[in-house]
Amino acid sequence: ANAFRLLEKYRGRYCTFNDDIQGTAAVAVAGLLASLRLTGNKLADNTFVFQGAGEASLGIAELCVMAMKAEGVSEEEARSRIWMVDSKGLIVRNRPEGGLNEHKEKFAKDCPPIRTLEEVVNTAKPSVLIGAAAIRGAFTPAILRAMADNNPRPVIFALSNPTSKAECTAEEAYANTDERAIFASGSPFPEYRTKDGRVLRPGQGNNSYIFPGLALGILCAGLVDVSEDFMLLAAEALAEIVSEDDLDHGSLYPPLKDIQNCSVKIAKKIVDHAYETGKAQVQPQPLDTEEFIRAQMYCAKYQPALPPVYSWPCDTAPRVDLV
Repeated sequence: ANAFRLLEKYRGRYCTFNDDIQGTAAVAVAGLLASLRLTGNKLADNTFVFQGAGEASLGIAELCVMAMKAEGVSEEEARSRIWMVDSKGLIVRNRPEGGLNEHKEKFAKDCPPIRTLEEVVNTAKPSVLIGAAAIRGAFTPAILRAMADNNPRPVIFALSNPTSKAECTAEEAYANTDERAIFASGSPFPEYRTKDGRVLRPGQGNNSYIFPGLALGILCAGLVDVSEDFMLLAAEALAEIVSEDDLDHGSLYPPLKDIQNCSVKIAKKIVDHAYETGKAQVQPQPLDTEEFIRAQMYCAKYQPALPPVYSWPCDTAPRVDLV
């Protein structure tokens, strides 16, 4: 309940960001940007429905607005493409049930109240469905089939964790969309083998892709004002790392084993942008940004102080007989 209040209170004056709001947003938007290489669309060509309107969903929605504005659409147009559903139904103006704060009001629709997610999906006909409300099974087979009926490649993000809280499993998403879904999750799911023998590896949109690299860049540049443009840069950097092989296997994120290199590439974008915008406090600007970043990183691979093997005394050495 305090996340937005504390972020707004201290941002610009202290070196701080909120991972639940901003880190989650960046990793989700990175997945959405990567999905565009499969759908062939721009982000602003999509209609988004969110199941949940808490800190995570609102953070993702706001960063989506920022990304769509970067593509050239107005803020009003960007917000009109986002539909949000909370525990009381679709967020609409003057909702009889109430429950709207200033952050939700920005996404309120001018239409009659709609109570269920399925009705919202059938009304809005979204191309992107995002869940972050920790309600297991919220993406029912009927909702998933509706997504498939309305889109050649429906984008479905079941971001709640742990696995027991996921809106749907990877298998459910693929099986109910004729295996056409572009799927990502907040929890790990096993590989899925399609009817034609392909193996899909659902990507896990984990915040660990973002916050270590973001924090590394912030520290290396000496940033105090961590503004939203850095979050979008982090999302863009992560999306660029996703390979064609990752996409061919249904993953919108690089393998987690490459997390350290991901962090370095994200940090490089952050540091370069900090100097371009005059926000960097570390001077002078390094000549080689990546080399400078790697030099600041801890490495636990130390040289041993003692030899790993001691030589055994030779035959001429004194002998000690035990009595």
